[in-house]
Amino acid sequence: MGNLLWILAIVFVVLWALGLAANVTVGGLIHVLLVLAVVAVLVRIITGRRIA
Repeated sequence: MGNLLWILAIVFVVLWALGLAANVTVGGLIHVLLVLAVVAVLVRIITGRRIA
């Protein structure tokens, strides 16, 4: 489960970066992806699980 959070966080950050680079007009969606990535990382840090 923990690795899945990291994978999702990386995917969301990459999609966000691509959206910024492409200057997509749906800016709200891109920022939602960034927020989801940050939340996924924070959940990982707060739960204190270590990478196996």
